[in-house]
Amino acid sequence: MNAITSAELPVAVIGAGPVGLAAAARLVERGLRPAIFEKGNRVGAAILDWGHVRVFSPWDYNVDEAARALLADEGIAAPEGDYLPTGEEIVAHYLEPLSRVPSIASGLKLGAEVTGVTRLSHDLMSSDGRVDAPFVVRYRDGTREHRLLARAVIDASGTWSCPNPMGPDGLAVTGEAEATDLIAYGIPDIAVAERDSYSGKRTLVLGSGHSAINVALALLDLQEKIPDTRVLWALRRDRIDRLLGGGLNDQLPGRGALGLAAKKAINEGRLDMLAPFVVDRVVLHGTRLKVEARLGSRPIIEKVDRIVVATGFRPDFSFLRELRLGLDPAIEAPPALAPLIDPNVHSCGTVPPHGIHELAHPESGFVIVGSKSYGRAPTFLMATGYEQVRSVVAELAGDRVAAREVRLVLPETGVCGAPASIAASSCCGGPAPTTTNACCADDAAAKAHGQDGCGCSAPVVEPAVAKSSCCQSAA
Repeated sequence: MNAITSAELPVAVIGAGPVGLAAAARLVERGLRPAIFEKGNRVGAAILDWGHVRVFSPWDYNVDEAARALLADEGIAAPEGDYLPTGEEIVAHYLEPLSRVPSIASGLKLGAEVTGVTRLSHDLMSSDGRVDAPFVVRYRDGTREHRLLARAVIDASGTWSCPNPMGPDGLAVTGEAEATDLIAYGIPDIAVAERDSYSGKRTLVLGSGHSAINVALALLDLQEKIPDTRVLWALRRDRIDRLLGGGLNDQLPGRGALGLAAKKAINEGRLDMLAPFVVDRVVLHGTRLKVEARLGSRPIIEKVDRIVVATGFRPDFSFLRELRLGLDPAIEAPPALAPLIDPNVHSCGTVPPHGIHELAHPESGFVIVGSKSYGRAPTFLMATGYEQVRSVVAELAGDRVAAREVRLVLPETGVCGAPASIAASSCCGGPAPTTTNACCADDAAAKAHGQDGCGCSAPVVEPAVAKSSCCQSAA
């Protein structure tokens, strides 16, 4: 970098959620100055949208170590232990105290939405002198637009603001836009803030991940108080056993408990499972919705009061149009990362440790971290993002050795995330013995009998470098 892009310019961090603030903490740790842009009026604004939800990872996995050290320097003890916090508790007891640390607060801009990122005097096609040109971050606070020059850009903006629509083809179904008043996306606060919208109503929940399980269980809790509350839970594919099969094999008890509770409710007949279920059209029918769909190959019509779409999220690249991105055409993750996380391929395989090498884009000095780095892949944990930013910031600081000494230790889960054709031959069987070079118990047993494995292994990672998650499911 030349003089204009060196020490006097900050590193721009887009997003002040857990991973964005962890990136800021790592920058401070390395003597670099962060400029943090958060479009919400509070840090962790996206988390507050699901603040009523209790996460399935304990405090020990939710606090970045550099952030913990910064808080300790200010005489503040970061949360720790096995307690499972809610989203609101993560913001109140961790992110907000961290945001008030002077070295973080001095660069934090709230209510600042980034609308574009480019290179100074270079559009997407301009190559001459590009690598030496500083980045320009354009942002809006209220009605005013500003710009800031940065030596590098870390995009930790997440995917929460871009939920997937209802259609199985990636598009909204006919009538979805017109019915938005009766459709919620993500995890609505059914117990408190939006209780009246769901009490005594018939609700269709779409989705097969932990968000959908959370919604279904919240509706069942409401059903215990308001018995005429009805719950329909629809999966696009017939993967009920795969979805609920992790249970006690999950090393995160909170995550495993979700599947066990949902399975119990199904066995008790407290909700109606519909699978495989594909919505074709939604029609406003008075104050209700008529859902035209297919259950298997059979056309059906369901009349419901509400729909909750919990079918995952996708990244927003609209403000990055003038940067040179490298994206896998299917996953929308960096090409080196995509095959490691592709849910179409991996079942119970490990998620190998990854950092700057796998996250790099053709645009030198720009990187996407956090859940957005996974593109459309459904599997992500905060601890993964913390390790990503440790590696990325080490690279920005010129410490190439530390940047590539990636250490990722994640809890295992018994829930397989592959299509049925793969999962049928790779059902995990629980964690592999620590003395074996295998990703799960079934993989170890197959290798012990002279076979290549159970078919779900990912590339082997040396134990001294990292141990990663087996069969990690959608969060």
